[in-house]
Amino acid sequence: MRKALAEAELALHEGEIPIGAVVVCKDRIIARAHNLTETLTDVTAHAEMQAITMAANELGGKYLTDCTLYVTVEPCPMCAGAIGWAQVPRIIYGAADPKRGFREYAPRVLHPKAESKGGILEEECRQLMQDFFKSRR
Repeated sequence: MRKALAEAELALHEGEIPIGAVVVCKDRIIARAHNLTETLTDVTAHAEMQAITMAANELGGKYLTDCTLYVTVEPCPMCAGAIGWAQVPRIIYGAADPKRGFREYAPRVLHPKAESKGGILEEECRQLMQDFFKSRR
């Protein structure tokens, strides 16, 4: 999760919403990403989407069945859908997102065998988001 937080910090310094993601496969980081929605002017360029694409390219296939995704904020329904289609079996996130998180709007969108766990470095992840949005107001 610390590596995902480092990605979130990069996003912050680039003027992006500070969310970072890392994909680990067999104890090795195979993808690191952060939000690029502003940079790419693409509403789908969330950290998770970028990380899934990078990991699939690294592995040479669309399924990430031996991987764990670490992300600083609970994925939105769009990202959770992609995570489900990629068959990621483990999703670890920092801060919950009660307004836009998948658990509120699409709690069954992940792959049926997937496990998700939140609250990892939760305070640090939440504080980064809160500070970002306070600075924007």
